Amino acid sequence: MSWRPQYRSSKFRNVYGKVANREHCFDGIPITKNVHDNHFCAVNARFLAIVTESAGGGSFLVIPLEQTGRIEPNYPKVCGHQGNVLDIKWNPFIDNVIASCSEDTSVRIWEIPEGGLKRNMTEALLQLHGHSRRVGLVEWHPTTNNILFSAGYDYKVLIWNLDVGEPVKMIDCHTDVILCMSFNTDGSLLTTTCKDKKLRVIEPRSGRVLQEASCKNHRVNRVVFLGNMKRLLTTGVSRWNTRQIALWDQGDGNIRYYEISTEKPYLSYLMEFRSPAPQKGLGVMPKHGLDVSACEVFRFYKLVTLKGLIEPISMIVPRRSDSYQEDIYPMTPGTEPALTPDEWLGGINRDPVLMSLKEGYKRSSKVVFKAPIREKKSIVVNGIDLLENVPPRTENELLRMFFRQQDEIRRLKEELAQKDVRIRQLQLELKNLRNSPKNC
Repeated sequence: MSWRPQYRSSKFRNVYGKVANREHCFDGIPITKNVHDNHFCAVNARFLAIVTESAGGGSFLVIPLEQTGRIEPNYPKVCGHQGNVLDIKWNPFIDNVIASCSEDTSVRIWEIPEGGLKRNMTEALLQLHGHSRRVGLVEWHPTTNNILFSAGYDYKVLIWNLDVGEPVKMIDCHTDVILCMSFNTDGSLLTTTCKDKKLRVIEPRSGRVLQEASCKNHRVNRVVFLGNMKRLLTTGVSRWNTRQIALWDQGDGNIRYYEISTEKPYLSYLMEFRSPAPQKGLGVMPKHGLDVSACEVFRFYKLVTLKGLIEPISMIVPRRSDSYQEDIYPMTPGTEPALTPDEWLGGINRDPVLMSLKEGYKRSSKVVFKAPIREKKSIVVNGIDLLENVPPRTENELLRMFFRQQDEIRRLKEELAQKDVRIRQLQLELKNLRNSPKNC
């Protein structure tokens, strides 16, 4: 479908884009130059996270939203990964918990201090090892607490129960790299796009593919479920390299705004925000983080690589009244989970817990993960050992493996030396007991 304008009567008809003043932008950020096709940015009502360039591993910045302006080069980073960070996503129910995945084949869960980072963070809450190749995507389940999905270059999607720190399900239906994952409203269905040019709708708990569509005449990069509607929206390019439903594209700096309805034509063009600066990616603010007093209905955080700039862009519906505009702010998913991991894994589906933006919301910062940090070990899912006989794939990985083994050998030698000293102490104590006057 073309993105050419199809005008219709709408309460959003006059929406316009407003770029933040320079002092309200985030400047001086070494945005990653990685060519992996992702947003490299995640935002919630408290923090902005951006994947950065770094030497000797992967890192990302976490900046409180109120801390705008120039970011110093020595600003603390989250830097525990041993390879480039490829994706980051905030927990929808705990504002200061974020997931990251990396070329080092791991997924990690981080807890950000209340006021932001004061020093580099290298220790994660959880280290999740299950993929045999680099991990390109992470997604939190939309209604269930502590359920995380990850997609790797091993063509597998793993479902993690963070209460136990283990993968509980492997989806193994793809034949190439997975480009995008998206859930329907209650998280009972997962849709994916893939380099094999197929669009799939999957029942995640069983791994069963419910629908599969071939996209031979065009390339689909992104897919999203349209709320409760049983329809999908995809973005990509045709075989003639023309955009199809291109809401935004890394090749330009424009953002196109559409209204989705339950009646034909279903998707209606509203406006286009134009900018000459191309974008590396976009972070999207959750609805509960918007400024309702300004009639803000969307806020994007645009990554401008050449300038090292993060530029907030607000979509505003012009209204003369200062009162709460209930017609443009329907009930929206809030910050409370609807299900526990055991309930969802047991087959229960439940819609998100909704909230009114008029009432505000309470943020939770209580971390409830039960599982400790785990090192790589045998991971068996669906009867398959995910990490069995996986050779190193790069020279750097081989070197890391060598140094890890050297560290392990050094640790074992130190333990043996300590035990040897303890044995000698016990032998001396026994000798003294035998020679004491009481035993003569």
